[in-house]
Amino acid sequence: MTASTVLTRIQSLQQIVVTAAQMRQIEERIFAAGLPVEALMEKAAGLIARRVKALYADRHQHLGVLVGPGHNGGDALVVARELHLDGYTVSLYCPFSNLKDLTAQQYRYCQSLGIPFVEQVDALKDCDVLIDGLFGFGLQRSLSGDIETVVNQINQWSQPVVSIDLPSGLHTDTGAALGTAVCATHTLCLGLWKQGLLQDQALDYAGSIELIDFGVPLTDVWAVLGKPPSVRRITPEQAIAHLPLARPAATHKYKMGHVLLICGSRRYAGGALLTALGARASGVGMLSIAAPKALKATLTAQLPEALVWGCDESETGAIAQLPDGLDLSVYHAIACGPGLTMDAHAVIQQVLSQKQALVLDADGLNFLAQQGTIPTLQTRQAPTVITPHLGEFKRLFPDLADPMPCRIMAAQAAAAASGAVVLLKGARVAIADPEGTVWINPQSTAALARGGSGDVLTGLLGGLLAQTIAAPSPSHSILDSVLAGAWWHAQAGILAMQERTLLGVDAFTLSQYLLPALIREI
Repeated sequence: MTASTVLTRIQSLQQIVVTAAQMRQIEERIFAAGLPVEALMEKAAGLIARRVKALYADRHQHLGVLVGPGHNGGDALVVARELHLDGYTVSLYCPFSNLKDLTAQQYRYCQSLGIPFVEQVDALKDCDVLIDGLFGFGLQRSLSGDIETVVNQINQWSQPVVSIDLPSGLHTDTGAALGTAVCATHTLCLGLWKQGLLQDQALDYAGSIELIDFGVPLTDVWAVLGKPPSVRRITPEQAIAHLPLARPAATHKYKMGHVLLICGSRRYAGGALLTALGARASGVGMLSIAAPKALKATLTAQLPEALVWGCDESETGAIAQLPDGLDLSVYHAIACGPGLTMDAHAVIQQVLSQKQALVLDADGLNFLAQQGTIPTLQTRQAPTVITPHLGEFKRLFPDLADPMPCRIMAAQAAAAASGAVVLLKGARVAIADPEGTVWINPQSTAALARGGSGDVLTGLLGGLLAQTIAAPSPSHSILDSVLAGAWWHAQAGILAMQERTLLGVDAFTLSQYLLPALIREI
């Protein structure tokens, strides 16, 4: 295998996301091809042991290992064995009498090595580190009885916990706790990313997550998932590759995209400014803003390069109508919604009828929900991107949101119903296109839970879409721009949080970190 082939494989693995059923099918193909289950267990657990040693290098530490009845428990026993042989003090706790055959074999071997088994979980309370090998992927039933008590008990302790594959008790697909679940410090996900680990519900349990590559053949992955698979994870390499970082030497501003922002009101003046700051950072060639006349002077002072259209206002200070001289057809993309208020409904309706690519947020979405006109997006003759947070999503798609066990499936169904690219905001943004593909942004920060953060994203997406349409490429789609924008926005929040703490990332500050975050990554 060449170096480039290895790199391609590693990059592919970082994108692939599987359900429990899909992972089971992939493993069955591996075993049917001749790899013994024992060999896979030894390899995967050996890699976990190596990672645990890297995380906790002091061999004077006492490690407590929780052993389950299935192959996740077998992995834990191999990890315990390797750490014991490497000089660590290890204690084992296995609250099950019936073990799978292979796990029972590993159990007996650990006994023969003299690794102590404790009768009560309390005996692990003074361990320096706990390794959770109770349950792996595919768990369906809620934890109950003594096991529920054990999990709740260790969650009250203060030592770090390393979970093998998933925190025990976590649903593999939805990320929901099945009654209760282990609160891990680190989760070492085996082979391929499990879908549940990339959902909001898992965040309180999974801790820091990393992939342990034990050599899943891509041929088996494609055989089960198809190529490309329908659910994927955004990677930095992919996002950066689809940002407009390269330009022809002889280009000019009219070839670098022209975006129109329709936003703001006297009540929500900041919505227009924050959206414009996001668009400015995108590098778009031309930036135009349609806002109430009362905001024109402020916007011009803050963004002297922008072309600001002052619009007639309603009695409430909303945009009453767009100026007669404003020709919407000249723009490559329009971003509409932040700060408009529902009094600008006539303008929103006008924008929906245009043939330009459209990013719709905030009151643009509220208008669709109020009118019940989501299906009309199917008839638009240009791409539409909608960016709801959870509350807006529930109003737009009540049948999909109540209940919403899986954000990934909900976004997928919403994109199919609307014909739009759906960016469902949250700690783990899910982005779905009408063809059924879903992408998950695996990194974010709670620092973005501030008013106006979404306005910055709307402007950033509008500017990126305008550039994509102005300079089309067969390898770069509207969806690619949305994925790149979501990733970039999150990275800006992460960098700002690292430098300013969770409390120091207001939306204006966020907009000022967009370019520093990109510089750091490239």
